[in-house]
Amino acid sequence: MLNDLKVKVGPEFYRYHEGAIDFVPKILEEFHATKILVVHGTVSWEKAQRYLNFLTSKENQFIFHQYTGECSYYGTELITKKVHEEKIDFIIGVGGGKLADLVGYAAHLTNVNFGVIPTLASNCAPWTPLSVMYKENGESEGKTEHFLRQASFLLTDPRLIIDSPVRYFIAGLADTIAKWYESVSILSQEQLKNEPFLQIAGFTAALCKETIEKEAIKAIEDMKNGEVSEEFVRLSEIVFAVAGLVGGLGDKYARNAAAHAMHDAMSKYIPASHQFLHGEKVAYGIFYQLALEEKWQMIEELLPMYKELNLPTSLHQMGIFPENEEALMKMVEFIDSKEKVHLIPISITKEKLMCSINDLENYIKKF
Repeated sequence: MLNDLKVKVGPEFYRYHEGAIDFVPKILEEFHATKILVVHGTVSWEKAQRYLNFLTSKENQFIFHQYTGECSYYGTELITKKVHEEKIDFIIGVGGGKLADLVGYAAHLTNVNFGVIPTLASNCAPWTPLSVMYKENGESEGKTEHFLRQASFLLTDPRLIIDSPVRYFIAGLADTIAKWYESVSILSQEQLKNEPFLQIAGFTAALCKETIEKEAIKAIEDMKNGEVSEEFVRLSEIVFAVAGLVGGLGDKYARNAAAHAMHDAMSKYIPASHQFLHGEKVAYGIFYQLALEEKWQMIEELLPMYKELNLPTSLHQMGIFPENEEALMKMVEFIDSKEKVHLIPISITKEKLMCSINDLENYIKKF
């Protein structure tokens, strides 16, 4: 029996289909919300507005705020200030993962309900009760968890999602498939096998992996052609919603491990990594965790898909291998400081963490 498992399943209300966003007025009415702050980006905002019919409502007053592009403490301060000054009683975030995280954290600090309308499928940020924080320059600053604050709604339309950059969708698929690779070893431990919520988390992670392996190529091709196919809808839904259930049900035992720890280390200590998307860095992180576990066969099995989707396989291949060994040492120390890495059932030392970086670089050179 676990005494440290925190289950936070997901948004209170979820819909994903054509016309789903039209349910926003009913939800605002239920929350007795009248003064709403809409937080948005730039390009995605231009594309989204045609689906936001609720903005014409005479029952509500809408105030708009364009975020800085990062989920930062500075960006949060701007929103919280506006919430207090304008006496906002509901926040709606329209945009990608960083914006969803930002809105969730601001809502947590201001004790205001919020909803999210994702404009792309690049990660499960709209679903999860935590925010990955960055500095305005893109450097990782850790995360915040909101145990008593979850989105009041997650609504979006596949016609909006399919109009986003394909690269973000591919990165989202990589970020999602990591759920299985990061959790499978942890959840297979004998003392965790009979925990019901962890079992469901494991089943969900396997569903994500199997569906992506089977349908990713078709879904990506359909997206390139602008075709809202069943495969595209299914996989985009898996990325921003179903994947969030893995960590929501499994908490630290299934949320992430070494792959995401490597992402955070890269974002913190390799400035050149900021040119890569979250899911692209996590894709490399999957290989790093498999190298750490010495599961070289799994890396070989994944290589064809990585090459077809143009996903990163090594730091050298990305062109960002640190020439300064001090940067690598800081990365290793950072990764070693994360509890989630030590949940993997192998002996992990700083030496092993460093060796695995170099072993992976040398291994990938053979292909």
